[in-house]
Amino acid sequence: MDVLKAAMALAWLSAATASMAQDERTLQVRSLAATCATCHGTEGRALEGTPLLPLAGMPAPQLARQMRAFRSGDRPSTVMQQIIKGYTDAQIDQLAAWFAAQAH
Repeated sequence: MDVLKAAMALAWLSAATASMAQDERTLQVRSLAATCATCHGTEGRALEGTPLLPLAGMPAPQLARQMRAFRSGDRPSTVMQQIIKGYTDAQIDQLAAWFAAQAH
């Protein structure tokens, strides 16, 4: 019986640890995405009437391509080239996936 209890405890601990890691990753991505809110609106929902594109719901591959184009200078901008230079490819992919998951 002790082996069964230990196995159940280990399974619970494993699931809890995985959940905490997922929550931490989600918070990290949300924190990164919050830096975009000043221009692109909360959760990527740009205010109507602004010239900025909403990021919420944009397909992740398209958004990641655009961010990388800003970073490389292939797509000119006033501010984005400066902001995106600090992001890694992994962070760009995480941001693109997060914004893609935000429904309009």
